[in-house]
Amino acid sequence: MEPDDVERPPLFAEPSLEILPDALDALLVRSRTALGDYPPTLIASLRRWAQEKPNDEFLAERVGGTWRYRSYGEVWRRSEQLARRILAAGCTPEQPVMILAPNSIAHAEIALGAMRAGVPACPISVSYGAPSKEYARLGHVASVATPGLLYIPDDEVLVTAARTIQHLVKGVVTERDLDKMPLAAPERLAEAEAGLGPDTVAKLLFTSGSTDKPKAVPNTHRMLCSNQAALAAVWPGLFVEPITLVDWLPWNHTFGGNFTFNMALTNGGTFFIDGGKPTPAHIAMTVENLKSQSPTAYFNVPAGFDALVPYLESDTDLRRSLFRRLKFLFTAAAALPQSIQDRLQDLAFQERGESIPMVAGWGSTETAPCATAVHFANEVAANIGVPLPGTEIRLVPDRDKLELRVRGPNVIPGYWRDSAATRNAFDEQGFYRMGDAGRLIDPKRPECGIMFDGRVSENFKLRSGTWVNVGALRVAVVDALRPLIQDVVVAGHDRNEIGLLLFPNISACRQLILTAAEKPASVLHPVLTESLANLLREFNRAARGATTRIARFLVLDTPPSVEAHEITDKGYINQRAVLTRRSEAVDRLYGSEGTQVPSVQQ
Repeated sequence: MEPDDVERPPLFAEPSLEILPDALDALLVRSRTALGDYPPTLIASLRRWAQEKPNDEFLAERVGGTWRYRSYGEVWRRSEQLARRILAAGCTPEQPVMILAPNSIAHAEIALGAMRAGVPACPISVSYGAPSKEYARLGHVASVATPGLLYIPDDEVLVTAARTIQHLVKGVVTERDLDKMPLAAPERLAEAEAGLGPDTVAKLLFTSGSTDKPKAVPNTHRMLCSNQAALAAVWPGLFVEPITLVDWLPWNHTFGGNFTFNMALTNGGTFFIDGGKPTPAHIAMTVENLKSQSPTAYFNVPAGFDALVPYLESDTDLRRSLFRRLKFLFTAAAALPQSIQDRLQDLAFQERGESIPMVAGWGSTETAPCATAVHFANEVAANIGVPLPGTEIRLVPDRDKLELRVRGPNVIPGYWRDSAATRNAFDEQGFYRMGDAGRLIDPKRPECGIMFDGRVSENFKLRSGTWVNVGALRVAVVDALRPLIQDVVVAGHDRNEIGLLLFPNISACRQLILTAAEKPASVLHPVLTESLANLLREFNRAARGATTRIARFLVLDTPPSVEAHEITDKGYINQRAVLTRRSEAVDRLYGSEGTQVPSVQQ
């Protein structure tokens, strides 16, 4: 143990940025902090901790009411066995191991075994295996990835799904039969391990497919390891002692699979696999897991914090456990409504007598995943921070916005077997074109951070020719309509006025109606309609013209569909998918069924 008088590093490194003018009125923003050395591969980190502290807990999952653990030494030995089986099955760098499974110790071990064999691990969304007539997305990702092996748990639903793509896969194995597979010779594994390096593809992840079919993104060890080194440089105080994470984020997405999982692995921490989700059916499990284990940092998406806050406000034990060791809260994937951030700070004051740092980051599957991060005191929920060491951000004018483009060791060299997509993804200077927009919060003080400004492609023009900033408007409306509304889709392309499609928070709506009227048969009730109309009228008091004034709304009676990709696994609404799939609802919104928002009385 360190003596008490040893000086510890601060939680956050002070940001220092360089701002350079670029061509066509663009700006180049980069950190002056140097990116330090980093391991050549994730497997090197696993080997290190298996040698230095083989008995320390690495992974844990709940079986029944009991936590089951795997030490670093146990995972290292298990990964060797699985790597040899993967090689014997005929998998190669061009024929990955596809994993159709929820987060689990078994999932982690087979992914690490694949990487150790020099074979990409390819986790895909469990939602692709949900009962379907066509299994179109499952078939698409299998045809693109050409897996040498498909791994599935002993789950009849997923087994049924796997049968539909057997013709696209060399082999299929369930968890029950995994150890029946033959073993390659130890010498063959040693040869594969000797060939591992920074440019070896560690993972093949698929994009969410919000604007097209999911694209396959090869993540190299250089991308993944450099990203963790950059985070360690800006959050030095987080890693003074081994970190503890309690995390539900799905591993087929870069936030959970790369950001949080790799953070535990790279820094020798303990990763508690949370089987819950921010949904009414699963949030109770997350609550129980957080009451059982106290994280040193907590990572979530806005939908997750939104679901968790009411429990924190009502459960003293949960609040005490979450804040007991916590150094900061982190959000990404979408903008966190300011009201949720304020409630979290109120809870921190109740429990600790002081605020808790609320930080955020920004990136994508193609940036492995973090390109920017907050590492300073911040009170602005939409602040995505500043560029990480080694990463450059280019802000390029695009109509009424500034598009954010990224270059660095964490950025993909190109898409998997798709030269056309690769060409279209990069600009003339080699910056990856994310499609997101941002702006400096204070151009005179760039260290204050970058404000997320929505998707460039989400914005649209009203018939008057003026642009609507969908991202900012959506966050503001969701904030104004809480807790009655779960999420919002903004409509109005080529129309005279803005309309909203509203996804209700069923429990909150029923409570409202039950308080004011009889027991509701449906949340589509006049009491709800009137309440929403009044809230939107108040919202419009602050409107600055037609681009922020809400004219009408329609409450939808079916939730967003994961299968139809109206909502991602992380809970982020896909504006384009909803508007396309529910075009008839848009017609109803602008027809006789749409509710007009009363005019503001001056």
